[in-house]
Amino acid sequence: KLVKDKGLRQSMSRKANCWDNAPQESFFGHMKDEIDLSECKKYREVKAIIDDWMDYYNNERYQWQLAKLSPNEYYKYITTGIYPLGDV
Repeated sequence: KLVKDKGLRQSMSRKANCWDNAPQESFFGHMKDEIDLSECKKYREVKAIIDDWMDYYNNERYQWQLAKLSPNEYYKYITTGIYPLGDV
């Protein structure tokens, strides 16, 4: 009811299960495991830590599921066909 009252649409797959949200759930799960916000007193401190971690996650954090590449490297690999790590 709260979602409808705010004019929003709930994020669910066609069959009303959570599989469409799996990538987001994985991302936020890793974020919660890898950063510590307990010492933050202000919004800007939280934002800076999260922004830094997102930059790290997208550009430096290698993932086995993405051919051992960071998300941005994987995107470049998929769009160009050139594997950035050479013959591995």
